[in-house]
Amino acid sequence: MLRNSASKTNVISIFLVLLVLGAMTLALKPRAAKADERHGDLHLVKNCSTDTGAAGSFCTFTSSNIPEVTAGSKVYYTQAAVVSAAPGDEGVNISLDSNIVLFVGDNDWATGRCTLDTIGFGSGLCIISDGTGALTGFHARVLVSSTDGANYTWAGTYSFGPRND
Repeated sequence: MLRNSASKTNVISIFLVLLVLGAMTLALKPRAAKADERHGDLHLVKNCSTDTGAAGSFCTFTSSNIPEVTAGSKVYYTQAAVVSAAPGDEGVNISLDSNIVLFVGDNDWATGRCTLDTIGFGSGLCIISDGTGALTGFHARVLVSSTDGANYTWAGTYSFGPRND
């Protein structure tokens, strides 16, 4: 047992310091996990001059404001575009509702879905739900709009959640 007041004071001081350090560690731990999360505005431009509207068609990104999606990355459409059967419009792609693969490189890709109006305004919506490699935890919601019939912008928001590996 502690016999003098100086020893008791020292033990209490050490205990309080350890208690404060423990509380700070617990309080800062969730913030450290959130530090891995990134988010912001997403601005991509893709060229679709090679897109035929068939399943497996792709567009190539020509610019990006995030380092994980580089120029030369591709978005593949796994379903074919809907072709009009209306008189005078036969063979015209009118819409696309497809699963997509955003392919940056081996083991660096993400999946999602796009719904596009391929005539008229050439606009639509794409949602990216997750990925692998450099795109692990990647989520995005982008509005698609045509600039000239061959080039399209993707403008929206993105986030990277914490990695689980």
